Amino acid sequence: MHAMNRRLSMFRSAVPLALLLVLLTAFHAAAERIQLDIASSGVRKLAVAVPSFANGSGNPNSAAGKDIARLVISGLEFHGFIQIVEGSTNGADYVVQGRYSSMGGQMMVEASLLDTAAGKTLPTRQFRGSAAQQDDLVLRLVDALVEDFTGEPGISRTSIAFVSDSTGSKEVYIADVLGRNVRQITRHNHLCVSPRFSIDGSKLAYSSYHRGNQNLYITDLNQNRTTKAISRREGMNLAPAFSPDGRTMIVTLSRDGSPDLYRMDMQGQILDRLTQGSGINVSPSFSPDGSQVAFVSDRSGKPQVYVMDIGSKRTRLLTLQGKENVEPSWSPKGDKIAYTSLTSGRYHIFTIPVGGGSPTRITSSYGDYESPTWSPDGKQIAFARKRNGQMELCIIHANGKGERTLFRLKGNQSYPRWSPRRN
Repeated sequence: MHAMNRRLSMFRSAVPLALLLVLLTAFHAAAERIQLDIASSGVRKLAVAVPSFANGSGNPNSAAGKDIARLVISGLEFHGFIQIVEGSTNGADYVVQGRYSSMGGQMMVEASLLDTAAGKTLPTRQFRGSAAQQDDLVLRLVDALVEDFTGEPGISRTSIAFVSDSTGSKEVYIADVLGRNVRQITRHNHLCVSPRFSIDGSKLAYSSYHRGNQNLYITDLNQNRTTKAISRREGMNLAPAFSPDGRTMIVTLSRDGSPDLYRMDMQGQILDRLTQGSGINVSPSFSPDGSQVAFVSDRSGKPQVYVMDIGSKRTRLLTLQGKENVEPSWSPKGDKIAYTSLTSGRYHIFTIPVGGGSPTRITSSYGDYESPTWSPDGKQIAFARKRNGQMELCIIHANGKGERTLFRLKGNQSYPRWSPRRN
């Protein structure tokens, strides 16, 4: 009860949790098996062997070839439907047959999938580029191999933005989904919260208190510097939801008293006010087509998720169960919304059909869960999990299977946000 009252108090003080294809014909059967594995715990994972990549001379035991194979293994395992066969190809459903070469500062990496049962090999996937970009080339290859399995490119080259207190203050960081290449984005030495990627992934918006007010900033990730303060209006300036066309954003401002949703252009100029005088309105999340926005309001007396048609401003209540429902995140497939719900004294992640209906709880183990964010392919959800006073980032399949830690870093990690796919 104490935890519930504390979290509701946070919401009331306007600091809510989120601040606030066609498959290759020869591979069709395998793809079906993978999809069944993702949808049901009753189907085993595909057994895949990834031997060391052979170099240009045909040597299968070079140090670089082993490093490449290890990264391929990490990338494939991340997607959750593959079990790696180690030390041998015996018992493998598929074998990744990989090769690489490097010369004059340039690199080539390629691989094909051998179906051991059918004795057939899929067409080779090949990528070339600067040797300095070796890991990126390898992960491009991984995402192509995932596409061979499922008909949709993988997401091993995506990133997670999050907040960490590892330096003593809550700052914004970015890491790739395999837990590598951790970058500290902000150095305000004040509370930073709710990072949000722009639609093209080149910029990151967040809220910070470092000038004594809760202001909204955008950092250019290519230059790793703060380019501008989008909004320094008096009161709350909460991190935005970017529209799918990249032209506008919806933010929460309290410039006229109560926190309300406003639509802005990318320069921070107000275009429209979407809510007015109906309690606290926070945590916007656009539908994939940009016509609707999910958000949280306590207009009914307690925080609930609502959906608004942006053109008409017609609003409907989406969630009915739970004592507190916050942090909506719209699936990129457009069919579901994930959110955080206070149920039986614990915070858990639920999904609910966009049109309404019965919610589904997807987290079930011990702890409190918050800040859900969808993977770009709509198959996984990342979130923050708190256990024994420690908060870490985790992921789970959208059906609630396969919960696991995303990566472990010093301190507490919170407010995860998944990046778009990279070109």
